[in-house]
Amino acid sequence: MLTRRPQRTQNDDGFTLIELLVVILIIGILAAIAIPSFLSQKDKAGDASAKSYVRNMQTAEETYFTDNSTYTATVADLRTIEPVLADVPNPGGTGPTAAALTDIRRDYVITATSKAGVTYTITRRADGTTTRSCDRANVGGCNASRGW
Repeated sequence: MLTRRPQRTQNDDGFTLIELLVVILIIGILAAIAIPSFLSQKDKAGDASAKSYVRNMQTAEETYFTDNSTYTATVADLRTIEPVLADVPNPGGTGPTAAALTDIRRDYVITATSKAGVTYTITRRADGTTTRSCDRANVGGCNASRGW
């Protein structure tokens, strides 16, 4: 007579190698989509910080002019008016700079560079017009015409 094999008493619960590979593949695809998106948002935040810094410098420059009838060429003078300018948006990079022409034309150029390397500029000309520009088209907050 044939003897019967004993039935297994244990359950074969668990995952197969194929199931594990499929899960790892799905996680890899999601990471490939999410990581560049995250880094892009991080660069946009840095650009927004640099733009805000430049606008604060412009406000401080105009305040300095109101008090002194001339524009300043130093960031230190602007920091006495606006203490928030001590918080540099790009401490590891080239950092913000301010330049002002203190002659009769009464114009100035203020710049700040974001961590992504985009330099944002506000220029006030002698005729009172103000322009905002940036040096890299279609990067961060800089549009195709190099404005913001």
